[in-house]
Formats: sequence, structure tokens, C-alpha cells
Amino acid sequence: MAGAGRYFCTAGRGLEPFLEREVRARLGATEVDCTAGKVFFSTEAAPGELRKLKSGERLFLLLKKRTALVGSRNKGKMLHDIKSLFIEEPKYWQDVISIWRNFHGCEGKKDDVSQENPSPLKRKSKERDTASKRQKTEEQVRETVSEEHQTGAGERCVVPEDSQTESETSLADSSKSSGEKAIANEQLNFSFRVSCRCSGAIAKVLTSQEIGRAVGVTLMKQCGWQADLRDPDVEIFLHLNDVHSVVGIPLFRLPLANREYIKTAGLRSTIAWAMASLAEISAGAFVLDPMCGLGTILLEAAKEWPEACYWGADISDSQLEGADVNIRSAGLMDKIELLKASVKALPLPSESFDAVISDIPFGKKFKITKDIQVLPDLLQEMERLLRVGGTIVLLLSRDLHKRMDDITKCAEHDSPDASSGGTSETTTAEALHADGNSSSLVNGVEESFLSSRQTCFGSLVRDGVYGVSLGKTDAFIYKYKKICTAGNQ
Repeated sequence: MAGAGRYFCTAGRGLEPFLEREVRARLGATEVDCTAGKVFFSTEAAPGELRKLKSGERLFLLLKKRTALVGSRNKGKMLHDIKSLFIEEPKYWQDVISIWRNFHGCEGKKDDVSQENPSPLKRKSKERDTASKRQKTEEQVRETVSEEHQTGAGERCVVPEDSQTESETSLADSSKSSGEKAIANEQLNFSFRVSCRCSGAIAKVLTSQEIGRAVGVTLMKQCGWQADLRDPDVEIFLHLNDVHSVVGIPLFRLPLANREYIKTAGLRSTIAWAMASLAEISAGAFVLDPMCGLGTILLEAAKEWPEACYWGADISDSQLEGADVNIRSAGLMDKIELLKASVKALPLPSESFDAVISDIPFGKKFKITKDIQVLPDLLQEMERLLRVGGTIVLLLSRDLHKRMDDITKCAEHDSPDASSGGTSETTTAEALHADGNSSSLVNGVEESFLSSRQTCFGSLVRDGVYGVSLGKTDAFIYKYKKICTAGNQ
């Protein structure tokens, strides 16, 4: 396992192409493989550089990636095939943990594992020296041994439900009697949990809990580790679907998407960063978010491109107050200016900004409202403020996406098939509606591109449409370029 490390990072639906580009540009990654919800890559980058990924969710050290397990109606056979992924010589798992420890050792005390659970290995050793605390931990494990705990979208953590291994105490006893001391005393004090996600054919036969329990027992017998659902030293991640079988270890306890400099969360930080990355921000540029809310887009942009100047406007006092708190927390007071104003009439000079980026916040949870009728007015105001050659990036709900199409149609049948791979905007929308994912994104195509189509509200040409997910809600990122002064096209 010397040289470049092999990793994978999870991504929200539609953000895979952004993450793929980012690992290549930021980490100099090689052997990049983009699949639905994940990007696999190799890099020699240091831990501090890996942490800088902005479009990913969770980063993992990749242990194994195999083709999908052959489906079977026989539970026993399927569990045997799954457990075989974890049956290795003891040295293999010692090397894995050594790499994991070295990785965190390189980061020192600033790791987010330390922030959430200061010095977890030392603290756990002290706890296990205290009989009362051990008994308390045993009771906690007993209480939760049959439960499934969500740690992410569709991800479940499980501990083995077995008469010989259902508690940490019984595992320690069995480890001592079986001679596992030869591995090292710290192995006996090392705790783990299994997080399992399964979908497709396997999920029809086995539950995540059944799989996690079988894997957990295998690892305890093989390595002498102790099961700990609530506060493990290490998490073993297993994802099984109809495409591949993946085993990995999360490198950070907190997701990459959890930004320490954002005190009050608004728009998902990964979406905000992706939008800013499309805006082509350069040194000295002037960037505006005319409906900034809590300022997430401005924060992500200013952190990544600090040599630009940023302005945020909003009509809500409470939103501006929240944005101000976030800006001060991030130490960006000298980079971002806030003003209270309506997006329909901003007190700013025409053609004064190089980029306009905004999440259009219509209605609660994107429900359509009468405000949608003012969308053309908002677009015209943004167009007025943008310099020729500048970029507009907007996040639209499905309803606004449909309304935007009505606005931008210059002719009833003007919808050229200009997207990558021949996927039209209509096809992309239908794919998202059907299965929550855009086929043009998950099959390695970078984006649903609809270029060369001029809008009817002036001088803007659409340069891209990207289907993304906001959890349970689908959304669309629109990118426009201003090709001439408004009214002179």
C-alpha cells in the first residue's frame, strides 16, 4: 500500500462530475472512476489536501472494490460470499489500521475526530480500565444491538447480535481465551462498527442489519476487535449494489460537507461550491448574490477564490443577520459586503459585476407560489447588473425550471438536442423524475449541456443545465453567459 493511496468519496446526486473534476485539479488524482454517488481515485496528496475537497460528502480509504456479488436466493451462500470479502491474513488488517493511524497522525490534534471525541484512543483505553464504565458500555450495546442506526442517506450501522459476541465484555473474555494477545494488547482495546448500505438484488434477500452483523462477527473472530456502535475507534463501511461491492474506512468522522466556518447552515455547502465553481471567478472579479440568505454561496466562493470582491443582498433582516454571523465566523468581513435591498430593484450600477450567483428561494420547500410570476423581472435585473462576458449561475426548483423554459423559449419547438451524449433537457428532467438521478450524470458524462440557445430576456446565452439533488428534492443549476449589452443583441 505504498505510494499513491487509493480512495473514494461520496457525492450527492448530480455532483459526481464536479467532484471528478475537483479531484483531478486539486489533488492531481489519477485512475479516476466516476459512478453513481461515488468517485474513486488515486493520489499522493497529504491528508490536509484531501480535506480541502469541497464537492464531496464523505472521504474513504478504499480497501476493496469488486464486481457485484452474484445474486442468490440462498441467504447462507450470499452471506458466505459477503464475509469472504473480509477474510484475510491478520497482517492485512494490521497494515490497514496502521495506514489509518498514520493518516491521522499526520494531521495532529486538529482532526475533526479530535473535535468531536478528543483523543478517542486514549479515552477509550481509560474507560476500559474502569469496570463501571465497561458495564455501562455493555448495557448500551445490549440496548442497541437489534437497532438500525442511520449515519447517512440509506446507511445503517450495526453490531453483531450473537450470544458470544453481543457485548464488549464477552468479546474481551473470548479474545483472551483464544490467544489473541499475540496480535498486541492494543488490538484488544481497538473497537469498530460496521456501516452497511445495500441495494438492488442483494437488498431483496438480505437486510443491512443481517449483513453488518455477519461481517462484524467475522472481524471480531479474525482480528480480536471489540464491537462498539456508539463510539468506535474505526468504522468499516460496506456498500453492496448491482454494480460493485465496496469496502472502505472513513478518513474523517465528520463529513467534508460540514464546514466549520458555517455557523448557521442554509443551502447545502457542496451545492453552493459547485455553483460558485461554474461562475468562472477570477482575481479582482466582482461577484453578487442578490438573494444571499444566510450567505452560503458567498462563503464558499470567498473561501475558494479569496482574491475577488463579493456582495450579498437580501430583503430579510433575519437572513442578513445570519449571514453576518457566518461571515464573521469565517473571518471574511473584508471580502463580503452585505446590503438590504429587493432583488427586483437593486441600488447598484448597471454592468458592475462579473458574476451573479443565486439560489432562487421561492416558497417553502420549493412549493410554487405567486412569486414565480416575477421570475422574468428578476432575470432582467441580474442581466442589467452583469458585465458583457460575465456569468449568471442560478439554482432552480423543478417548478422554476419549468417556468424558466417557458421564459426562454424563443420558438415553440426550439429545444435543440445539444447535451452531451445526445441527452436533451426534457430527457434529463424525465430521468430525474423517474428515478431521482440523471442518467447523463451517473454514466460518467460531465453535465447536461444545453449551449448555443439564446434567451428571450436579452443578451444571455444558456451555457449549461445541471440536474442535482437537494435531498428529497430535485433541483437544476442553470448557467448563462452575457454576450452583449442588453437591448443590443
